[in-house]
Formats: sequence, structure tokens, C-alpha cells
Amino acid sequence: MSACYSQLTTVRGIVRDATTNKPLQNATVSFPAGRGSVSDVMGRYLLETQRNFTQIIVSYVGYKKDTITIEKGVEQEVNIELFADSSNSLDNVVVRKNKHKGYSNKNNPAVELIKKVIENKWSNRSDSYDFSEFEQYDKLEFSLSNPSKAVTKSKLLKKYSFITQNRDTTKLEGKSLLPVYLEETISQKFYRKNPAVEKTKILATRKVNFGPFVDNNGITSYLNFIYQDIDIYESNINLLTSQFLSPISDLAPTFYMFTIQDTIVTDEGDKLVKLYFTPRNTNDILFRGTLFITTDGNYAVQQVNMSISKNININWVRNLKISQEFEKNTDGRWHVSKSNLKTEFGISNNKNAGGIFAERLASYRNFTINQPRPDSIYSDPVAPVITDALAQTDSFWTASRHDTLSEAEAKIYYNMDSLRKMRSFQRMMDIATLFLAGYKSFPGFEIGPVSTFYSFNPIEGFRLRFGGRSTTKLSSRFFVNTYVAYGFKDEKWKYYFGLGYSLNKKSIYEFPNNFVRGSYQQEVKIPGQELQFVSEDNFLLSFKRGENDKYLYNKIAKLEYIKEFRNHFSYNLGFKNWQQSPAGALSFLKFENGVATNVEALTTTELSVELRYAPNEKFYQNKNYRTPLFNKYPIFTFRYIQGIKGIFKGDYNYSNVGLNIFKKIYLGQFGYTHAVLDAGYIFGQVPYPLLTVHRANQTYAYQLQSYNLMNFLEFVSDHYVSLNLDHNFQGLILNRIPLIKRLKWREVASFKILQGGVRNENDPALHPELYKRPVDSTGNPITYSLNRQPYMEASVGVANIFKFLRIDLVKRITYLDHPNVSALGIRARLKFDF
Repeated sequence: MSACYSQLTTVRGIVRDATTNKPLQNATVSFPAGRGSVSDVMGRYLLETQRNFTQIIVSYVGYKKDTITIEKGVEQEVNIELFADSSNSLDNVVVRKNKHKGYSNKNNPAVELIKKVIENKWSNRSDSYDFSEFEQYDKLEFSLSNPSKAVTKSKLLKKYSFITQNRDTTKLEGKSLLPVYLEETISQKFYRKNPAVEKTKILATRKVNFGPFVDNNGITSYLNFIYQDIDIYESNINLLTSQFLSPISDLAPTFYMFTIQDTIVTDEGDKLVKLYFTPRNTNDILFRGTLFITTDGNYAVQQVNMSISKNININWVRNLKISQEFEKNTDGRWHVSKSNLKTEFGISNNKNAGGIFAERLASYRNFTINQPRPDSIYSDPVAPVITDALAQTDSFWTASRHDTLSEAEAKIYYNMDSLRKMRSFQRMMDIATLFLAGYKSFPGFEIGPVSTFYSFNPIEGFRLRFGGRSTTKLSSRFFVNTYVAYGFKDEKWKYYFGLGYSLNKKSIYEFPNNFVRGSYQQEVKIPGQELQFVSEDNFLLSFKRGENDKYLYNKIAKLEYIKEFRNHFSYNLGFKNWQQSPAGALSFLKFENGVATNVEALTTTELSVELRYAPNEKFYQNKNYRTPLFNKYPIFTFRYIQGIKGIFKGDYNYSNVGLNIFKKIYLGQFGYTHAVLDAGYIFGQVPYPLLTVHRANQTYAYQLQSYNLMNFLEFVSDHYVSLNLDHNFQGLILNRIPLIKRLKWREVASFKILQGGVRNENDPALHPELYKRPVDSTGNPITYSLNRQPYMEASVGVANIFKFLRIDLVKRITYLDHPNVSALGIRARLKFDF
């Protein structure tokens, strides 16, 4: 018998326990023989149909099934109360010793079903087709959740009432949301299986612009990094910088428990099995929720609703919920049609306290399979193409977005644009930038970073520094960076001046770079120290252990050309003239005809090329450095330096070749590892300052890419290879210890090994004309080669203390007979993370 169709019937409401009035999550609400819905964490549900149903059926494990009459053809709210099923009451449960049977995978129909899903998941993936394409709409929104009245009604924000009054009370039950950020993107996705290519063509994009105070592109990169596309068919799902095991991973039966709850028939006549899953250990980085599985032989996912446990070792997250819907392709298989991720963040676990609510909605349309495109479509797999600029008009978005904006969402762009133009807001952001980034802005110029204004070391004593740089308000082509510093002990001035010219009319701090830059610097430094993401004259790095009195005065003139491509390949061509003069207890001493001679300065002239490839790289650009957002792809860096004798007083001919490979290795429930393989070789005869001076660390901070128990200038090499492994277990062990697990600490461990050496031609003991290696005050050597054995150190520690502190116990394994070395040390590192 054919079905009769009429107007759309919409039913929404909340499912609650009739006794406690608490909302029931994962209750099944469906039309008779029709499509079903599952209540969310707040007990809410939504049903829609065009068939002439007059009833809905509600069921939940442990509760009596209920049938409720509704009106057809109208939109209505029906709140439901379910009563516990007395036949399943605890009063009727009899426990017999040694007869209790717990959950088991064996002879469990739910486990057998999920195994079928796992067996068929590769054929149900969208990338199993030879060709596929679709249109994708993304909406990413951030709102303040339950902002305090003391804040929103304060005199400080009185001028911004048009922002604080733009509330949304419909999206999150019991919460008032104040939208502050919105980003929308419409793109066309193309996929080819062989050879594998995935291309994204951006048709239109729109987002809130906070102005020059923050890196707007960096915000986009970071938010899209922590809210990546969710593929339920992947074994591991990357989310919030963590990796969650999918409920249909090959390992899912080991870490999850599964239960069949119900069967449902959709409006289209598809029969589904409702499968509930929950972690065996609620502290593991896993999901809990329901899967709706097709029974047509595909064993595909038709719908998924899942959330995380409050016990999970994730910082700041009060609640996280994912829902995905799938629709049938023309070939009978299923693809995702809608994906929604909602997260609430907060410092405390108090649900009524203020916080941040984030939502990412992804919608997919016009899914086309096995229709090949011309090769030109796949020629550039990563470069987005921005089409007609008029596509970003309001009328375009109204017609093209897949989802209608709420009233509060629709006002975000206008409100934030108005806010950005207000002088009072600019002043407030200027002050915030000073405290958070260390820069104070003026028209066309900014002064900073503040953290370098004061420091101290044994050579300069008390050191003051003052500097700054130009901004795009002064010029979009030319960029100036400069500082001046003075040491009160050595009574010497240090300074830097750099002038850059952009070839693509962009700031040199924006990706992709294309600029030339010339600079001159006169500065003091420790040999072999090239720190990442921090300035060497940072006040906190002034505190060092052990002997620290051997420095260099450097005069460096550089000219470089840097070119980056959208596929994240880049090259750097450079010219450098470098004069090194010993300072403090360091000296350049060599023997000529048996006579000792002190060399006042060593001068080198170098040509260099550096090639770097970081596929799919994401990063956040702050005022000083790019902070990488590491993904599963490796990063390759190759460098070649050629020293030229006789040009601009260069003293030596030599070649320096190096290769660095970085990889973040994901190990599922066992955490992740940062692995760095580094190697180098120097051709030619050179004195020790031109050898590789291995990066040591005599501060009390734990440095990832330094040797934390190696002394400055302790080892030099003309050839070497090193491997650094830093592993984070993400609480794998501590999460299972009572009481301790509440602290959400995370175990970390590292191992570093360095093998190298110095060839005979670079050994000053065999060639007295080379500089004698440094010695201490008693004449004992302090600089060595690694010819005897590799240098090794390891550490174990605890991270996420107070959600930002890591403390490591570091053990030095080899070369313990060297003077003034420590076999053990405690080091600390600050880092905020999820």
C-alpha cells in the first residue's frame, strides 16, 4: 500500500525521567514504521515527516515504552516523561555468588554487528570511489556562555551594549550565549583515487575580522586545526589536539562495550539497528553514544550521536557532542550529509559558570561519484582558489549557505566590524597586546617585545634593550625591525637593523612569504645557541646553572630572499658575512711555527640555500614567531652552506650540508611522539667555531630540541646524526590510579641520542694551526668530540600540572666523566594545552 503525504509535521521536545525530572540522553523517539531520532545530552529530540503520522513512539532501556498522540501537518512541542520499568527494577535482581556474568565480547550480537561494520568500513568511505566531488558548507562559531552580569553591565563595557545584548538562548538549553566569532566557508571538494589527489576549491569565505591586533589567518588555522573534519570511518579522530579512538576502529571491541538497543525503519523504508557504545574505562580518550547501522548488506553508518565522559583527560572542556547524518548515494551506499560538533569550555566544571561555547557545522551537498574531471582540476591539490569577490555579498550568502543563520548569528559580522572601528576598543586591545604579546602599538610602528627589555649575563652584566618594528600602516611593502642594547659590565653597545621589501604586497609575517631582507647585527651570544620561539635575551633565560662565561661578540651582515608557496614548499637564498670575536673566558688561540697566537676575530663569508617542505602545515603567527600546529605529515628541511675564502675577508673555504626531518607519530590510545632526525656534514678544514656546536642547555627550563644536561660548548662535530624522541602518554597510566586521575596529569618521556665526530683534518691536536679547543680556569679541556660513543640522555616526567606545567627528571647516560656535568637534573616547561 502506498503512503499518503501531506504537509510537514515537526515534533520537538525533551525526554525526562518522570520521577527525577532529569533529561534522558539517547532515548529513541520515532514515528510508527518511520524515521527515528535520538535525544541529546539535554534530552532534546526533533522529528520531521511529510507522512500522515498521528503518533510517536518513545523507548529507552530500563523504562516503559510510551506511545503519544500528535497533530499532523503542524509544528509542535511535545515534552515526554518516561516511567521506570518495574520488571527491570533492582528490587527484582538476585545476585548469586560466582554466578554473575559481566559484559563479554563473546557471543555478543552487538559485537558481531560492529565487527561487520569494521569489515565493510573501507568500502563505505567516500574515498573508496575512483572519483568523487561535493559542495561543502562550513560554519564555525564561538560564543561566550552565561557571561557574568557584573561583566556585561560594567562601566567598562557600557559603550559596547550592542554586543552584550545580542544574545542567543535557543542553541543551548539553560544557557545565554553571546556570539563573538563567526566564520563561514563554501567550497567544492574534488577527489581522485589513482593517483590520489584531494583538492579544495574555495568558492567563498567570510569571517569576523578583529583587526591588526591579532593574526586573523592564524585564528582560522588554529580553529580549523582543533575542529578538523570528522570521519567516523577513520581509526582515530583528531579533535582538540588529541586523538580519539573511533567506535568503529579495528581496536574498538577492545576499548568499547556495545549493546543493541532497538531497530528502526526510516521514512524511506531502510531498516536500522540502534547500537549503544560506551568506554570500558571512562577515563580513556574515547566517545560514548549511539550508532545507527544499516542492515542492507552495506553495514554502513546512517547516523551517529556521541559525546565524551567528564572524567576524560582533556583540559577546559565541560561538554562535547558530535552528531552526524548520512544519506544514500545513487549506488545504494551512504555518505555523510551533515556533521555538527558542539563544545563548551570553562575554567571550572560548574555548568552554570561562564565559559565559551563553540560549534562547527559542516553540510555536504551535490555528492557526485565516478565522474572524472579534466586533469587540470587536480593539478594543484592544495591551493585554494578564491573566485568572484562579489560572491561574498549578503545576497550571495543568503542564497548559497546550506544553513540559515539565527538572529543573533546574523548580527555578528556587523557588530564586530563596528566594534573594531571604535577608538575605545582599539585602546583596550592595544593594552591587551602589550601584556599578552609584549608589543605597544603606535601609528605605523610598535615597540617590543617587552620580555627582552631587561636581562643579564656574565659578560654584559645588567643589560637593557629597546626596540621595535614598523607595521603595514606605515608601508605594505617596506618593513623595518630594529633594536639597541647596552651592557653595563662590558660597556658595549649592541644593535640590530633590518630592512625588508615585500614582493607580494603582504606583511612578511603573513603566509605565503615572498620578500627580500637585508640586516646588520652586532650582538653577544653563547656559541651554538639558536633557540626556537624565544629570544635569547629573554629575562627568564638569564638564570643558568654551572659555569657560563664563554661568549662571542658577533658582527653579522645578511642578505636573504625568502619565497613560500601555497603547498608549503619554501626556499631561502642567503648571503652572510660573519665576524666572531671571543668574549669572557673564551679565546681563539692557535700555533704558527710553534708560537701561540691569539686571534682577535674569525671572519667567514657564506652563500646558503635552505629548502623546506611541510605538507598541509598549519601554524599560528604571533608577533615574533610562527607557532606550528603539528599534524601527521612530516616536515623536511635541507640546508647547504658554502664558505668562500677571500671574499669580504672570509678566512676559510668549506661546505656544510644538513637535513632535518620532523614527524609527529600518533599511537592512538598510547599517545603520540614527536620525533626529530637530524644529520649534518662539514667538508673542509675549519676551526672549532665553524664546526657544529651541539645545542646545549644550562637553563632550568626543559627545551625540547636541546640537550638538557649538556654544557655549553661541550661537544663539537664535523659530521653527526641525532634522534630526539619526546612521547606524551596522555594519562594512559595515571588515568587508572584512584584519586590521582582527578588531577588529569599526563606522563611524558623522552630519549635523545647524538652520534658524531671530528675528522683528523679538523683535530687541533693533529693540526696546531687550528684554534685550540676551550679549557676551564685550571687548563682542563671542556670541549670534546663524540668519537668515543654517542651522547645520550633520557627523561621521565609529568605534564599538565595545573593544566600548564611540565616537570621532567632528566638522566644523562654517557660522558659522565666530563668535568662539571650533572647525571640528574629537574627541568620545567610551561605550555597551555587541551
